[in-house]
Amino acid sequence: MYGTVARAFLKPDGVADAAAGLLQAGVGTAPGQIAVYVYQMDQNPREIRIVALFESEAAYRQNAASPEQAARFAQVMTLLEREPEWHDGHVIYQNTPGL
Repeated sequence: MYGTVARAFLKPDGVADAAAGLLQAGVGTAPGQIAVYVYQMDQNPREIRIVALFESEAAYRQNAASPEQAARFAQVMTLLEREPEWHDGHVIYQNTPGL
């Protein structure tokens, strides 16, 4: 598995609508994508972390280069204050009991 962890900040008026906006943008619908998790930080509700998991690095890279992802990202950027910080890498451990 391969993916990214992103740190982002919602616009001040976007906190209440963040989940609906991410759903509308189609976040989590890319080919080869396994899961997406979006965390809202307790200390600052405008700060979010996005975890996106893909079957492989190739699937991740294909998605990143696709026009469909460019359109999804453009929609997501309407919710954000600025470009997210991206941290890409291979998953070296997972434990998902109950899933």
